[in-house]
Amino acid sequence: MKKTLILLLFIHQLAIAQNNPKESPNLIVITTDGLRWQEVFNGVDKDILTSRSVNKSDSAAIAKNYSANNPQESRKKLMPFLWSIGKEKGIIFGNRNLNSLAEVSNPYWFSYPGYSELLTGYVDTLINTNDYKPNPHSNLFAFLNKQNAYKGKVAAFGAWNAFNRILNEENSGFPVINAFEPVNSIVKDEVSDQMSAMLKDSYKPFHEVECLDVFTHYQALHYLKTQKPKAMYISYGETDEWAHYDKYANYLDAAHQVDQWIGDIWTWVQNTPGYKDNTYILIATDHGRGWKNEWTSHGASIKDANYVWFALMGPNLATKGKLGEQEGGNKVFQKQLAATMLDLMGLDFKVEHEVGVGIFR
Repeated sequence: MKKTLILLLFIHQLAIAQNNPKESPNLIVITTDGLRWQEVFNGVDKDILTSRSVNKSDSAAIAKNYSANNPQESRKKLMPFLWSIGKEKGIIFGNRNLNSLAEVSNPYWFSYPGYSELLTGYVDTLINTNDYKPNPHSNLFAFLNKQNAYKGKVAAFGAWNAFNRILNEENSGFPVINAFEPVNSIVKDEVSDQMSAMLKDSYKPFHEVECLDVFTHYQALHYLKTQKPKAMYISYGETDEWAHYDKYANYLDAAHQVDQWIGDIWTWVQNTPGYKDNTYILIATDHGRGWKNEWTSHGASIKDANYVWFALMGPNLATKGKLGEQEGGNKVFQKQLAATMLDLMGLDFKVEHEVGVGIFR
């Protein structure tokens, strides 16, 4: 009789578990274009700050806002979220001062090849220009969109107008809102209409190629809050644009703003049922930049522009190793990130091309 009762209790608990399965984890990937590891880990670069290209008023503002007595204090003034909650709750790779080595695998060291490597887990040497055609290779979001738990619950927002090609929007089957495409094309409400109108009439320092990050961020955040996607990509671009313009103060301000927005997304995630303690976040960049007078540039001819960094946040990361800033260990590559995120989510990234092996395997 006792064995029968135990068996019935087991069957009852199994039925409850089957009727109330744990919700599949969410994924948010966030990139900020061309943000150097040097500022992320050291804060303000004094060689650039004292260069002739930084005018006196910009130098004073930078010193006031971001300079400090040591690199640890400076980087925390620049990116307070990353170096407080991000460090406490996540894993941060790429501080070459501590021999934590993170690099791209593609040989070109600029944006389209970098984003393709990051999102597909694959390096195709034929992708050698930012004007490349729609990406023929499957990306992790297209893969997720084919899984039952994620189908129709995937979206991407990017400031740069190349993302519909990088993610191959037509073949991938999820919306990609990039540059000056309006959010009201996929969300019909008053707020979307207002933001779309503001985007259309906005200041365009980068012409039609790229919008200001503020529009990408708030359109993406509105979509996140109202549509509740299970997988989302957000790409900010001003860190790269202002660097190319040799505007160091603007570059630092853009990095600081992105850090604040990531904090806002994290706060929303941690206060929203279904997302709290069930969401993985990857924060990364597509390529590095040069040193000193070459900091404005990147590409294969620029020394060390293949050096990158990234941070992971989400549940159960402590089981994967030491949280916070990493020291030493094996060199990690950008092509490993797609499989890494899917590994964390309990999924095997199997597509038509080879992919980099997840870093925790």
